[in-house]
Amino acid sequence: MFFRLFRALMPKEERFVELFAQHAVKVHAAAMALEDMMADGADIQVHFKRICTFEGEADSVTRQTLQALHRSFITPFDRDQIHKLITTMDDAVDGIEEVAQRVDLYSVTEFTPDMRALATGITECARLLIEAIPLLNEVSKNADQINQLCDAIGQQESVADKCQHEGLRRLFATERDPVKLITRKEIYQRLEKVSDRFDDVANVIETIVIEQV
Repeated sequence: MFFRLFRALMPKEERFVELFAQHAVKVHAAAMALEDMMADGADIQVHFKRICTFEGEADSVTRQTLQALHRSFITPFDRDQIHKLITTMDDAVDGIEEVAQRVDLYSVTEFTPDMRALATGITECARLLIEAIPLLNEVSKNADQINQLCDAIGQQESVADKCQHEGLRRLFATERDPVKLITRKEIYQRLEKVSDRFDDVANVIETIVIEQV
């Protein structure tokens, strides 16, 4: 209790939220590029390079955040939570790149409606994250809104679970080529895993709210 009061009265390194916001923009850009990659007639290589670029830019923001954390004595909220938030956000964009890498590696050029729905859900999670992050500048004031946005990310993750299940069910029922079966199965699983990573991010944000309110 004393430390919380002490921390509230001391000057803070407010740039952390700015860095989180910058990272969220990169995650969203990568998610939109993944959607573009799965569109009919898309140039896979063009969008793959875009995703890799956004992932690299997000990594740079992650390094800046960790360096700022190392330098700062007083932080806007718990140091462990700052570290966990930026690393889970980075896991999300890494997951997007991993999907794109598999698409490129397996030379996939056709995508099912379920795959596209999963990609759309990832973009929506990223959009919700962009909306939630700036609210961390005033956690107590914005607690309800932050929690609502985190709940929405959790709902998207639940939708992704069902979408993956239906997609895999249809895949196993219709695909006779064993190579295509294995590679498409992996793409489904990696798409769903990205949604899990966004849910992890939402859980970290909710923990920050609990600790600050």
